[in-house]
Amino acid sequence: AAAGRAGGGGRLVLGAAFALGGGAGLCLAARQRLREHSAAELPSGSLQLTLYQYKTCPFCSKVRAFLDYHGLPYEIVEVNPIMRKEIKFSSYRKVPILLANAGSPLQLNDSSVIISAIKTYLISRRNSLEEIVSFYPPVKTVTEKGKEVMEYENKYWLMLDEKETKRVYPVKEVRVEEMKWRKWADDWLVHLISPNVYRTPKEALASFDYIVREGKFGTLEGLFAKYVGAVAMFFVSKRLKKRHNLRDDVREDLYEAVNEWVKAVGKHRPFMGGNQPNLADLAVYGVLRVMEGLEAFDDMMAHTKIQPWYQRMEEVIEKTGV
Repeated sequence: AAAGRAGGGGRLVLGAAFALGGGAGLCLAARQRLREHSAAELPSGSLQLTLYQYKTCPFCSKVRAFLDYHGLPYEIVEVNPIMRKEIKFSSYRKVPILLANAGSPLQLNDSSVIISAIKTYLISRRNSLEEIVSFYPPVKTVTEKGKEVMEYENKYWLMLDEKETKRVYPVKEVRVEEMKWRKWADDWLVHLISPNVYRTPKEALASFDYIVREGKFGTLEGLFAKYVGAVAMFFVSKRLKKRHNLRDDVREDLYEAVNEWVKAVGKHRPFMGGNQPNLADLAVYGVLRVMEGLEAFDDMMAHTKIQPWYQRMEEVIEKTGV
């Protein structure tokens, strides 16, 4: 029986720890439905949206930032990272998943596909949402290690006609820049989160303390997750550092990345999108905010130039959001 409990505890730790985008995370293992944004508030005929997520997954955070900025009400379902029974209806077993109803129910997978498809729908009502989603076909690929993964074609493109494209992207360079930095957020920035969150035993323990405090754990489960999980993820973070060729002090990679972003935005525009955030702004903000409340986030604010832009993002989302 003790061995069985230990095995269950191991699954608990791994489920929580690996919830954060592509590595390890601060997943809130809530088992109940959270109605932070009610789809029932939408006018008749509008998009009805339900987001299946781990709260502190950076990919899920990206989608929430996008939906909030555009003032789109949505219902949240927090997925248990161990059993994932909340998404048992889906053959796609990752989050985020967005269920959208714009006249007929539709499932959207992958954070960047979700954002591109919904943004296209908001700009252009020429096509149904179902037709728009068909422009982002899933393609199975095999990694260098022989692992089969699902990729999505065109996921950083908005499917607009020529007139719509010129309205949204007055010059070609604007579109190229947005796509480049959306991809950068997915391919690079997100991989800096876990090694920084679990950089030291102290930070790993603080991270799991947060998981246990905010999640839905029993007393024994919580103790197991906090202490055993912290040790496990401290060592996992070292493997992630090696996998992504990070420096001995992973903070330096984080600082360099966010300063690179600030430099790309420049001094003469509040956001990369100009006077308002574009999809790249929302992606970078969504990824970074999952570290809020942790030492890595405070260090980033103190040792980089990100704070003014980050505060502008907070303000504009609060102002325009639901």
